[in-house]
Amino acid sequence: MTRSSKKGPYIDGRLLEKISKLKVGDQTVIKTWSRSSEIAPEMVGFIFGIHNGKNFIEVRVVEDMVGHRLGEFAPSRKFVRHGGKMQRDIEKSAEAPKTPEKPAQGK
Repeated sequence: MTRSSKKGPYIDGRLLEKISKLKVGDQTVIKTWSRSSEIAPEMVGFIFGIHNGKNFIEVRVVEDMVGHRLGEFAPSRKFVRHGGKMQRDIEKSAEAPKTPEKPAQGK
């Protein structure tokens, strides 16, 4: 058994206090900067505002999230596409609806 499994999961104490004051299913957003806190079964049903470095991302905790960290559900980095103008033109032409041209009517 590793030492980390003996110590148990890390959950910020202030976060536990905030959860204990609210009822399950309450729509109040619990703001937190503690991205490293592990999601415990007591947190299911609450809405957390997880700080990503710039603003808070609201996340509703469900049973499948238990055991994961809060920070996993609030990405802190923004992906910027590669390619520049040429890539945007290609994507724009691919999104344009392709309508068949009408045949010319001959007289």
